Amino acid sequence: MSRVIRAALFQTAWTGDKESMIQVHEQAARDAAAQGAQVLCFQELFYGPYFCQVQDPAFYEYAEQIPEGPTVRRFQALAKELGIVLVLPMYEEEQPGVLYNTAAVIDADGSYLGKYRKTHIPQVRGFWEKFYFRPGNSGWPVFDTKAGRIGVYICYDRHFPEGWRALGLAGAEIVFNPSATSRGLSGYLWQLEQPAAAVANEYFVGAINRVGVEELGDNDFYGTSYFVDPEAQFVGEVASDKETELVVRDLDLAKLRAVRDRWQFYRDRAPGAYTPLTAP
Repeated sequence: MSRVIRAALFQTAWTGDKESMIQVHEQAARDAAAQGAQVLCFQELFYGPYFCQVQDPAFYEYAEQIPEGPTVRRFQALAKELGIVLVLPMYEEEQPGVLYNTAAVIDADGSYLGKYRKTHIPQVRGFWEKFYFRPGNSGWPVFDTKAGRIGVYICYDRHFPEGWRALGLAGAEIVFNPSATSRGLSGYLWQLEQPAAAVANEYFVGAINRVGVEELGDNDFYGTSYFVDPEAQFVGEVASDKETELVVRDLDLAKLRAVRDRWQFYRDRAPGAYTPLTAP
């Protein structure tokens, strides 16, 4: 029997200020809900620019408490109003000087379900993230939502297979990967790694990337957000590489059982043989 979930991704360009960026995302949530979407994920650090192109402590001001801060509270009310699950990738302040790259998950009734903190933090030209974030300490939680069992992996995380597998072992049906990734750096990997992760771990992946060149640097964020199924097939078209776009797709979660029965990757794992992989 089919079990169809209508899911959405939203890619957009930096508007120039936090409040207008939040308003753009509020409208995207309304548009997604009007199209029947049951879950929507925004892009990495959704309400700001990708400030990691520079190293400037002024951008610490973008960090908020989660869930006590104003942005989570604002979107909790919106999720409840619209009856939609929301994944909010944000800059989190746990306490002064302790900052994370985080995604908050809000259920369709407006309740806060928890958060994922980005585990792998890059520090290369144009992506000076260690200046802004501690490595995450949340593990890889899976959230039971009205739209199904949802996991989150954030941007640079996608290069590391261990977290993808941990999410599958925890029962994820859809894993969202909100990103801010640049055309010149990672374009050749974007439509390779995440379909491969969907196949290896036998779930759906929603990949989100912002668009445009921002005033803080020359990173060219190339959009092309998409959903991919556990057979590495794109669900509908891949989004534009330049324009703001709301991607809404139907995902048949019953496909997960069919694929897992066929391949049995989880049965045939050999975790006892992997101990050397965890050595520092």
